[in-house]
Amino acid sequence: MGRLIARPAFWVVLLGVLFVAPVVRSLMRRLPPPPPVLSTLPAFQMTDQTGQPFGTGDLAGKVWVADFIFTSCATACPTLTQQMANIQQRGKQLGPDFHLVSFTVDPDRDTPPRLAEYAARYKADPHKWSFLTGPLKEVEAAVIDGFKIGIDRQKGPDDFWEIVHGEHLVLVDRHLNIRGYYDLSAASIDRLLANLGRVVNEGPGDEPPAAPASR
Repeated sequence: MGRLIARPAFWVVLLGVLFVAPVVRSLMRRLPPPPPVLSTLPAFQMTDQTGQPFGTGDLAGKVWVADFIFTSCATACPTLTQQMANIQQRGKQLGPDFHLVSFTVDPDRDTPPRLAEYAARYKADPHKWSFLTGPLKEVEAAVIDGFKIGIDRQKGPDDFWEIVHGEHLVLVDRHLNIRGYYDLSAASIDRLLANLGRVVNEGPGDEPPAAPASR
């Protein structure tokens, strides 16, 4: 035993165990569990800010984050869009498998040129971030029936429609499964980014966990 301790290799191995093991344990503790599948989106086809058709076929094989806005909104929408811009910046390293999608909930007024102007205001990369509009019924089918995001329209003064809508970001995987809803708090956005990394790194054969059954 004394001869073993005297050997330099012994100390190299011992120091490696002492220093590497805590790092490995720390990384394992920090790795969050994969987010469960909450529901699956139906197929949809709309028009993006460039005037081109865009839908679930274009998102096949991609992991994406969705939000719901309208360009004349002066309350939550600027904050939602700024958070999406932050995610665009922070998610650059995720490569072509990652996309952002903003659905207008005021498609009658939010034409593709108007959406393009709005997108440019937030420095949206049209190859990475799509702003979608279309017939009202199709938008409501995707947003209300698909994402389970509420939209309420009330006629205000001078026949101006006031629109109230959900203010969450939604994480969607490569198979159109919804994997999480996130509010605009800093902690929730950090959780979204952590889960985004996990979902992007899922292999084709990985089976995501199902949501726990409600009691």
